[in-house]
Amino acid sequence: MVGIKDIAKAANVSISTVSYALNDSPKVTASTRERILAIANEMNYIPNMAGRTLKRQKTNIIGIYLTDFGGSFYSSLLEGINKNLVKHGYDMIVCSGAKSHLFLPEKLIDGAIILDVTFLDKEIEQYAERGHQIVVLDRELEHNNICHVLLDNKAGATLALDYLSRQDLKKLYLMTGPEKTYDSDVRLATAKEELDRFGEVDYEIIVGDFTKSAGIEAAKKIVDEWQEPVGVFCFNDEMAIGMYDYLEQSDLKIGKDICIIGFDNSEVSKYLTPRLATIDYSMYKWGAIAANKIVNLLNKESVKDEIIYTSLIPGASVEP
Repeated sequence: MVGIKDIAKAANVSISTVSYALNDSPKVTASTRERILAIANEMNYIPNMAGRTLKRQKTNIIGIYLTDFGGSFYSSLLEGINKNLVKHGYDMIVCSGAKSHLFLPEKLIDGAIILDVTFLDKEIEQYAERGHQIVVLDRELEHNNICHVLLDNKAGATLALDYLSRQDLKKLYLMTGPEKTYDSDVRLATAKEELDRFGEVDYEIIVGDFTKSAGIEAAKKIVDEWQEPVGVFCFNDEMAIGMYDYLEQSDLKIGKDICIIGFDNSEVSKYLTPRLATIDYSMYKWGAIAANKIVNLLNKESVKDEIIYTSLIPGASVEP
């Protein structure tokens, strides 16, 4: 493997001169830098990232931790993160799994943005205590090196329940995400509070996992039990889409017999028939703000936690 000693020998310069040129230092002239870079390119020189990181104590890479990469949910979020990191001279690497957590203590990344339910609070707090900068999107943690950028789940769930309550429904179903998931837990707690305010409203909780298959199974259950018009608050659009798939095969009509509202305003939801009512927020903005916050933390600037606001998208899945 070609090293800087080989380049120095080929260019007939010192090793330090090659190092200055490769690191874009002003200690060498532009002409010398161009000549050395040309030689390095001809020799197929690949920088030793680990070595450079040890020397500079910086990688200019941010780790983005996600629970999984399924569906189209993350595309706009990652676009918002990436575009705003690039503006500040950072790249990103998308991570998943316990072994990738070591990227922080091993300093293979400068900071982390976390939307990963498998990343334990205690572990995040330990890294923060050691001086690592972290932005969390799925929990509330108090530490000077942690900033949270969260969805306004409470307002979103309130909007969804208020919208469903306008209809003459005999029963409501709340279809949750996985247990101990921050967004799902807040939506469920808020929905239960709202339903308690309404008075004697018959409702049932169906535990899901944010997947299309969970929506299909929930639809089967609701069809088997159905006697009068009911409403369903799916805690994400993916599960609502699964319900659509199953209900197309039944005699029950969405928007009439079963009213459905989702959460996320995913791209697919716009093309469902009838149009899915859902809770909207800017996924791109969520990612963009998270990117700016992690850069602020790395620059030792004052950082405030932030909320991403939600709004209602009406649809014929609730109002025929």
